[in-house]
Amino acid sequence: MPPSPAALFATAEGKRLVATRTSKSWRAWGPYLSERQWGTVREDYSPNGDSWSYFTHDQARSRAYRWGEDGIAGFGDQNLHWCLGLALWNGQDAILKERLFGLANQEGNHGEDVKELYYYIDALPTHSYMRMLYKYPQAAYPYERLLSENRKRGYDDREFELTDTGIFAENRYFDVFVEYAKAAPDDILMRVTIANRGPDAAPLHVLPQLWARNIWDWTARPDLPEIRRLADDAVSATHPDMPKDMRLDIGQPAQLLFCDNETNRVRIYNEPAAPGPFKDGFHDYVIGGLTDSVRAEGWGTKCAAHHEMTVPAGEERVLRLRFRPADNAAASAFVDFDAIFAARRAEADEFYNAVHGKVTDPELRRVQRQAFAGMLWSKQFYHYDVRAWLMGDPAEPKPPQSRWQGRNADWVHMYNADIVSMPDKWEYPWYASWDLAFHSLPLAKIDPEFAKEQLLLLVGDNYMHPNGQLPAYEYAFGDANPPIHAWATWRVFSIDREMTGIADYTFLKRMLNKLMLNFTWWVNRRDAGGRNIFQGGFLGLDNIGIFDRSSPVPMGGTLSQSDATAWMAMSALNLMRISIEVALVDSSYQDMAIKYFEHFLYIVEAAAKHGGLWDEQDEFFYDRLELGDGQEIPIRARTIVGLIPLFAVEVVRHSDQPRLPEMVARMKWFLEHRPDLAALVSNWETPGYQSVSLLSMLRGHRMKCLLRRMLAEDEFLSPYGVRSVSRAHEKKPYVFAWGGQEFSLPYWPAESHSGLFGGNSNWRGPIWTQMNYLIIDSLRLFHAYYGDEFKVECPVGSGIQLTLADIADELARRVAGLFLADKTGRRAAVGESEQEQTDPHFRDLSLFYEYFDGDTGRGLGASHQTGWTGLVALLIGDIA
Repeated sequence: MPPSPAALFATAEGKRLVATRTSKSWRAWGPYLSERQWGTVREDYSPNGDSWSYFTHDQARSRAYRWGEDGIAGFGDQNLHWCLGLALWNGQDAILKERLFGLANQEGNHGEDVKELYYYIDALPTHSYMRMLYKYPQAAYPYERLLSENRKRGYDDREFELTDTGIFAENRYFDVFVEYAKAAPDDILMRVTIANRGPDAAPLHVLPQLWARNIWDWTARPDLPEIRRLADDAVSATHPDMPKDMRLDIGQPAQLLFCDNETNRVRIYNEPAAPGPFKDGFHDYVIGGLTDSVRAEGWGTKCAAHHEMTVPAGEERVLRLRFRPADNAAASAFVDFDAIFAARRAEADEFYNAVHGKVTDPELRRVQRQAFAGMLWSKQFYHYDVRAWLMGDPAEPKPPQSRWQGRNADWVHMYNADIVSMPDKWEYPWYASWDLAFHSLPLAKIDPEFAKEQLLLLVGDNYMHPNGQLPAYEYAFGDANPPIHAWATWRVFSIDREMTGIADYTFLKRMLNKLMLNFTWWVNRRDAGGRNIFQGGFLGLDNIGIFDRSSPVPMGGTLSQSDATAWMAMSALNLMRISIEVALVDSSYQDMAIKYFEHFLYIVEAAAKHGGLWDEQDEFFYDRLELGDGQEIPIRARTIVGLIPLFAVEVVRHSDQPRLPEMVARMKWFLEHRPDLAALVSNWETPGYQSVSLLSMLRGHRMKCLLRRMLAEDEFLSPYGVRSVSRAHEKKPYVFAWGGQEFSLPYWPAESHSGLFGGNSNWRGPIWTQMNYLIIDSLRLFHAYYGDEFKVECPVGSGIQLTLADIADELARRVAGLFLADKTGRRAAVGESEQEQTDPHFRDLSLFYEYFDGDTGRGLGASHQTGWTGLVALLIGDIA
């Protein structure tokens, strides 16, 4: 149920959103810094492509970034010319806490892993109000213990987390709340509230920082930005690429420190004559007491307001700063400061009251609002010019020639410099095409313009390859992600129309025209035999297979994939549905609808018939190994790959058919002359329950066969949603023997027990929110046709018969239940951490993990992957 358009856009924030349709000024500043710029492909200039080793966390405090910036609670303009952030020191740490710590891919027993506790609590789409929480221990941060303990642990062991160290015992930590509010689009208020949760008074150094992204070292640019002391409580900030000079006012006594956002060449490159002060100047000054590490003259490209305090037990301290155009400085910076924050927080309440709609339960509202907050905090300025990265910069040494035969060398057209929704700004601080498609749906519920912009980005000339391929992610743009952009386009168009009352056909046409190229790329590049059976590689499902599906099959031959084929059937249907909608206002698009309809039928035929992917013995879809000698061997591993054919479903209003005469005539002709194909799909001519026509990869019998597997609790159905592998493989892993080797696929409900894909992902049992969302979405479409007469036993063996809509609701409740308190007050996603489950300063804070334990619901993987896990916000809206 969408929020009321009138109610939403009548709010103060809603009016700002309306204004963004013609002016982007309210979005010009936001939380656009990464949380980890080190260890990324963009910053890697090594000959072997080992990005984690080339630029480490230990180097990050001393080494300037080429392509972006990171920081705690970072906030900046849309190009990160100016950046705000926070640094902390508890008097014990060896490192000034300027950025979030975590293990590199080779250091964690399950790959990269952030080792901090922080939460996104609130946010408005225009970033006129933002709030997050960072939990900072009062004892020395256990960097070495986190590293050594995880190094000792194997794939079969759980990860060793910050809470496992005991560092939060007796609540000896600070809750550091960081809030931003905008008095105007470029008038930024920053408030830092420090709460001592421990039993004793504790010292703390707090350093709010302002700095300029380094854009000068790489080209020997002469016109540098400058930050300069104006008074003891104010600095000026001038930048050659910004339209206005700015001013930062500090609302309480502080020591102003200055250095340059430049690499410490003494420390990093052992150049003893290199001048300073460098990027790590504040670290050296505060912790090392080195007075020459900061510039006494009071200017530089990086500035901090150094506050020393002792916070009594149970008390709070508040810091206030304001960053605004210098020509506004006549007015006092702080006379209206608290009033502005109060107004923006009230506006956030007003906005989310409208968004929540019929969601009245406070617990559901809390989870939904935090999910939206995570989506909004996870925006990032993503800058990557692949050609410049391959060639190297004029003022820097040339990269090795081997780069031109290495990673992303065939994507030289790529020039990305945009605000992009990230999966997780620490663990995945780079976009992935299918992640971004999922992100667009919850974003559309609160900011439909931004959601449309995100989808348009990836089909733009600076992203899409000239051959029509969409970029996968920066580690390998040429990998294939599932082709779900057409699905996301239709859903976002529909949400936008519901929200605004406006059908944006320009958006729909732009997406359709570009996605046609992507569909053609798939047909030409991923159908090896030209038989409408597809081979997509791992397709985002990492270790779902018995071997790496992105590499040549160990025994030779071709692996025809159930998921790749079903994704393409789904894409054809989605593109047909979009074409039909556009054809209602432009009849020439009927030809495109017919074309995608025919593609869909041929794919369904190939997947369903002899030699296809449907297995009559098990009544399930499997990948099929096709060897050069003519052998065709089904890989009978029961995984979510075999459920993906459920997603290839669309409905069309039966009343629209008279307005599409050419398309309807062609469909009738095709189905009359190819009755073998007509028998595979639902009857187009007969309207269903909600007066819709249904097209699906599955007729009723095969759909029921899949649902019998999916809804069995000893197979796919978990208390918290649908697992990615059948639990039947717990007692009997699937084993494929060949040439004296055995390839197996067991059921692993939690972390991966394999190093495949770095060991940092697991599709062999856990629950993935985005896959559950697609299942739920598909069931609702099936119900729109079959109606209340069509019932299925759920759970299997229970004797309870439910409609498909009821099953969709039940699955939505189970997935939402990951974040909600059960009868004992415990939340499944939190796991076994007693403090996080029961402490009043923890228990109402949700982390939106990458995936979840298939048995217990414990959160796993990236802890802030609100991107696709943020879909829970929509599920809550559906079940409330």
